Amino acid sequence: MDAPDDSLPRDIRGYHRRTKHAPHRYALGPAFLDWESQPDPFRRFHGARMVDLPLESDRPTPPFGRWEDIPPHRLDACSLGLFLELALGLSAWKAVDGARWAVRNNPSSGNLHPTEGYVVLPSLPGIGEAPALYHYAVAAHALEERCVLGTVPELPPGGFMVGLSSIAWREAWKYGERAFRYCQHDVGHAIGSLAYAAACLGWRLTVLARPGDAEVAEWLGLHREDAGHRFEREHPDLLALVHPGPCAAILPQHPGGTWYGQANRLSDDHDPWPAVDLALRFTAKPAGDARDPRPHPGPPASVSEEAAGAVIRRRRSVMRMDASKCLPREALDGMLAATLPDARHVPWTGFPWPARIALFLFVHRVEGMERGLYALIRDPGSFSDLKAACDSSFLWQPAGERSDLPLFLLARGDLEKRASQLSCLQAIAGKGAFSLGMVAEFGRTLDEEGPWAYRRLFWEAGLIGQVLYLEATAAGVSGTGIGCYFDDAVHETLGINGQAMAWQSLYHFTVGTAVEDSRIATEPAYGHLDR
Repeated sequence: MDAPDDSLPRDIRGYHRRTKHAPHRYALGPAFLDWESQPDPFRRFHGARMVDLPLESDRPTPPFGRWEDIPPHRLDACSLGLFLELALGLSAWKAVDGARWAVRNNPSSGNLHPTEGYVVLPSLPGIGEAPALYHYAVAAHALEERCVLGTVPELPPGGFMVGLSSIAWREAWKYGERAFRYCQHDVGHAIGSLAYAAACLGWRLTVLARPGDAEVAEWLGLHREDAGHRFEREHPDLLALVHPGPCAAILPQHPGGTWYGQANRLSDDHDPWPAVDLALRFTAKPAGDARDPRPHPGPPASVSEEAAGAVIRRRRSVMRMDASKCLPREALDGMLAATLPDARHVPWTGFPWPARIALFLFVHRVEGMERGLYALIRDPGSFSDLKAACDSSFLWQPAGERSDLPLFLLARGDLEKRASQLSCLQAIAGKGAFSLGMVAEFGRTLDEEGPWAYRRLFWEAGLIGQVLYLEATAAGVSGTGIGCYFDDAVHETLGINGQAMAWQSLYHFTVGTAVEDSRIATEPAYGHLDR
């Protein structure tokens, strides 16, 4: 076996290759967790005017999945508060043996939450008399006024803008060089979380494909010295419009303004991770429109009678699965249908890039379904190339009970042990109803869209993960994203040449019945606020 190349990467393909896990060699991470330098999970801007948002947890929301014909709510302090709480807010506090930590409605790798949220608002009663950029302070459920804008930006009628950024240090503290991948997963989860929250209010989320990193940084003030410690800088991710009806996906011109506040310091000490810094540099996004997403109509999305807000707040990542429980076939089909990039369905209505990820399922315990390996083809145009790239012995037999569900049986057999082995020996991948790997058309996407597309591929994977999280919750079961897996062992299992990098596995996920840990107490999300 050739010795691994430990020189720093020269391009994003090199970063991806360097940060692969293998049974004999994990990607470089910290030798131990320095709890004294654990980053603060909550960004604050001291000195900025803070506006408390109403807590609207009792406001009704539509049934999960029934998004049509919802009258759009008027944009005001109450609707904005509900939107931000459902999208990025706390869902609960957990406590055990003297330790206490928050969990949020948008999931995160290791619950470390590198993603920060911002809004650009017109003047609103109870918020501000002038248009402004605000940072969402999650734990306080409040807005921090970062910049009072010089003039009113051209926002959609009744709409506003959302911005996302990532603090890579929060992930690198625990995960080292692979942290850049996880930051991008979390952006994808946040896109989905924002889209579902908007749908609860009859709004739409449209991610803007055109802005480059420089424009995002200008709008969010990320280039400023007061935006964070030099080892805790926020990297620009994206801007999106939230609007009540159809609108043009156009970024308004930045009007300039007056800035306020100083970012808090998250850690007293930091470890450098040059490979993460290089990945950020390699994937800098230039300004430019997305390729035609070519949406493909899919099966109808599933609908639950449970209120969408309750589903969103009830979602949890789980640590153990009950191997005695089976999943109804109808539930599996509904989950898979929701992952298809149908432009009619939330959250795909506002994701402007074409589908580039196929799902390979390890089916363990689904009623009326053979155990084995399956594939869900989310981009019909990729079918021939993907089939040719995989093991020639695969069956490729149509397996969808619905004719419009592009699911194929590849191989029969009990793959519970193999699924766990591939996911860094984690039993959770084999003890649930099914687990899956998200395999991207990697080489073609980077060749056509440029190195920055590495990020948006992971965003697509995270968005699929968010769909699965909420669909599983609505179906009465649970899901968990798995960022730790043996990359090339996954490729070998599928017969894919992982070294060629035409196709690459980017994320794993598992769904099943959770085994609850009775030792862990659950406390209300915002019980600490006197509101």
